[in-house]
Amino acid sequence: MVAPHAGFCFGVRQAVERALAVSSEGPVNTCGMLIHNGRVTAMLKERGIGMVHTPEEAPAGSTLIVRSHGEPKVFYEVAEARHLQLVDATCPFVARIHDIVQRADAAGRQVFIIGTKDHPEVAGTNGWCGGRAVIFATPEEAGAWLADHCSEVKEPALAVAQTTIRRDVFEQVSDRILAALPATEIIDTICSATRERQEAAAETAKQSDAMVVIGDRASSNTRKLYEIAGKYCKNTFFVENKDDLQLKRLLKYNKIGVAAGASTPEIAIKEVISDMSDNITENDVTMEDLMEDIEKSLKLPRSGELVTGKVHQVNDKEIIVNLGIKKDGTIPASEVSLEEGQTLTDMFHEGDEIKAKVVRTDDGDGTILLSQKKMEASAHWEEIKNAFEEKTLIDVDVVRQVNGGVIAKYKEVSGFIPLSQLSDRFVEDSSEFVGQTLTVKVTKVDERRNKAVFSHKAYLNEERQKALERVWSSINVGDIVEGTVMRFTDYGAFVDIGGIDGLLHISEISWGKLKHPKEALSIGQKISVKILSMNEEKGRISLGLKQTTPEPWSVIDENYHEGEIVQGKVVQIKEYGCFVELEPGLDGLVHISEVRHRRIANITDEVAIGDIVNAKILEIDKDRRRISLSIKETLDPEEEAAEYAAREAAKKAAEEKAEAEESAAEAEEAPAEESASAEEE
Repeated sequence: MVAPHAGFCFGVRQAVERALAVSSEGPVNTCGMLIHNGRVTAMLKERGIGMVHTPEEAPAGSTLIVRSHGEPKVFYEVAEARHLQLVDATCPFVARIHDIVQRADAAGRQVFIIGTKDHPEVAGTNGWCGGRAVIFATPEEAGAWLADHCSEVKEPALAVAQTTIRRDVFEQVSDRILAALPATEIIDTICSATRERQEAAAETAKQSDAMVVIGDRASSNTRKLYEIAGKYCKNTFFVENKDDLQLKRLLKYNKIGVAAGASTPEIAIKEVISDMSDNITENDVTMEDLMEDIEKSLKLPRSGELVTGKVHQVNDKEIIVNLGIKKDGTIPASEVSLEEGQTLTDMFHEGDEIKAKVVRTDDGDGTILLSQKKMEASAHWEEIKNAFEEKTLIDVDVVRQVNGGVIAKYKEVSGFIPLSQLSDRFVEDSSEFVGQTLTVKVTKVDERRNKAVFSHKAYLNEERQKALERVWSSINVGDIVEGTVMRFTDYGAFVDIGGIDGLLHISEISWGKLKHPKEALSIGQKISVKILSMNEEKGRISLGLKQTTPEPWSVIDENYHEGEIVQGKVVQIKEYGCFVELEPGLDGLVHISEVRHRRIANITDEVAIGDIVNAKILEIDKDRRRISLSIKETLDPEEEAAEYAAREAAKKAAEEKAEAEESAAEAEEAPAEESASAEEE
């Protein structure tokens, strides 16, 4: 049994292809082993590609290939100074890590690399953060370093992984780092090819009596595969090629699994498998028999089957996919989900791994018709059915308005939301929802008829009920809670206290008197209110705002004393005096005799409602809850007399001016009247 994803990964294949592409361009060298495989290195040498260990060793102006493991920043600086023509074969996954650590280091953050210190990939990555990264190969190393240096690290730090590190090691080291430095940003940079090979090796090992792991002993990712396979299958063998096979030991096993590292050439895998087959099976099984068996195994996939392949060619009309069998697959542009203005060449490139669903198998000379849309839709229907059966929620995008509701898409599946299910309020025009993303419950599924029905209202009702239950269970009469003023009525205001509206009666807003709630509150205002009563059965809550502050008469001794001067607003005028509000709920009476030092006949000549006045407290009667005030006690008699005299003089002058103007007007009118009379006569 050969584990899936065995052999060259995309990054390794890309590196080899780029090296071969420049093999005929004069002096060409790789800096170190292009990939960790001696057989590939020998093959490159035969093609005229040599190897140096530093950029200084390469002839000035020659071509130098950057290995897939990547190089530190200083490497590129030296290469530029020596005018070397670089062919950068750095694995894209590794290049991404370089960018991450460079930006983190520039921001002054501590960088941690989870990997092997002397591995060329780790050394190259460290070179992009000035060599200041701290490297942990094991959780023990991390624990020891953090115990001594944790206080020196300025958070948040950053941690990345060597692309070929074992996942369990990465997770264990990450846990140690987070335990000491909780704010550290952990980025999982184990490449997908590594993860796929490790998972496949583990699964194959579980099913095998013996495991053969093929790869160069210098290859870190192959060694990791060997370690992982060994955890699940005690009879695990590491071989570089067919000459390493311990055939006699393998004879006693019925099921033999095979895994190969990302830098292992396909030819090496085939040779090992062929050699085992020739030697372990009965002698009458020839290589021709083996090849015939292989050919039989390359059956065309069935319609509806999901397949994986590599992009062989791509243009704006279609993608040609190498499926590893005798026929290629074709994915038309119409069978790929593209954004507006996007093309196939924007999304896919030669060598990319791609998955699709078989639409039609051509047994003639044609190709196999594939579809990504149908593959995605099949998976998405399963998700919708699961959501329906398990009563879970999904998010859908409303794409257009139709009669009676809207069409909403869940990934590649379209469904219907009736008008009555768009909201928990009345909806007259469903166009307002077009372009929105709504959380819904699936109420009906019929994949055969391609029908799904969603309800946003059910979600809203469910959320509201949950909110109500949370609020009702968390509050009690007498609690002080935060709320938001939502709307007014003549008799009070409704306040949202976390999903439930409570009534704040106008009489409970202020210790003073209000004509309307807006005199003291505004829509959207955040306030603290006291819960006065609760009736869960009727869903009613009564709130109080004034109860969150002391009742003025209860603390009057602390705030007011006889003989002190206070300021207030005139709120009411009577024949016998005026009432001055010192604070909401606390008024004092200024008797008419206490308004001025002189006798006054009409108090409205001296004060008006809304005036801000200073007054002296003459008496506080707590039993009768009365306060006597005097305005005149705050006034200087002489200044008051002068002010009064000036006011009277101004009044008299105004009257005289008015009389003079009236006389002049009469004088002007008299000649005109006489003239009119003469004309009449």
